[in-house]
Amino acid sequence: MNIALVNELKMVFEKLNIDVWEVLDAASTKPFGFQRFNPGPGWGGHCIPVDPFYLVWKARAVGMESHFIQRAGEINVQMPQFVVDHVIKGLNRSKKALNGSKVLMLGLAYKPNIDDVRESPAFPIWELLLENGAEVEFSDAHVDEVPYMREHATFAGRKGVSWDEESIKDFDAVLVVTNHEKASVDVLRNFKGLVVDTRNWVPRDWGLDLVRS
Repeated sequence: MNIALVNELKMVFEKLNIDVWEVLDAASTKPFGFQRFNPGPGWGGHCIPVDPFYLVWKARAVGMESHFIQRAGEINVQMPQFVVDHVIKGLNRSKKALNGSKVLMLGLAYKPNIDDVRESPAFPIWELLLENGAEVEFSDAHVDEVPYMREHATFAGRKGVSWDEESIKDFDAVLVVTNHEKASVDVLRNFKGLVVDTRNWVPRDWGLDLVRS
C-alpha cells in the first residue's frame, strides 16, 4: 500500500508540475517518524504482487469488500503502462515513433542487486513495448538469460546485451527499470538517444534527453 501511495503521488504530482523526488528528499529531512518509499515502474517479487489480491479474494469469501487493498493493487498494476506512455512521449519530442524504435531495458529483476525476476514489472513493460511495435533488448548484470516463466513464456531463453557505451549506442532509447550497482550510470553519459528513468538514477545535469517516469 505504501508503494501504491507513492506511485499514485508520482502520477498526481506530474500533472501538478511537482517533482516527487524533491518532495521525498525534503520529507526525508524529518529526523523521526518517517520511512521513505520510492516510486518506480511497478511492483515485483513472489509475494507483494500476489498476496494482497489473495486477501481481497478471501475477504469476499466472507462477505467483505477490501476496497483499499484492491485499489492499491490496481495502482501498481497500471504503472507499466504509465512508463511506456513516457517512452512514447519522449520519443515523440524528437519526432520519433515507438513503432520501429530500438529500446534497451536496463534491468529485469524486480529490485536492485538481485537476480529475482518473479512478477517483475519489466515483463509487462516489455510486452507493452512490443505491442507498440518496438524492438526490445535488455541488459541486466544479474540476469544473463530470461528464465522460463509461465506468464511470460515467450521471453524464455532471451539473452541480454552488454552494458557499455559501444553496445548501447545504436538504441533509440534506454529505459531504466532496475538500477543494479554493477551497472554504471556513466555508460549513459554520452548516450545520444532518449533515456527514460524510473528510478531517479540518471543525473539531471548531464544534458541528456532525459524523461523521468
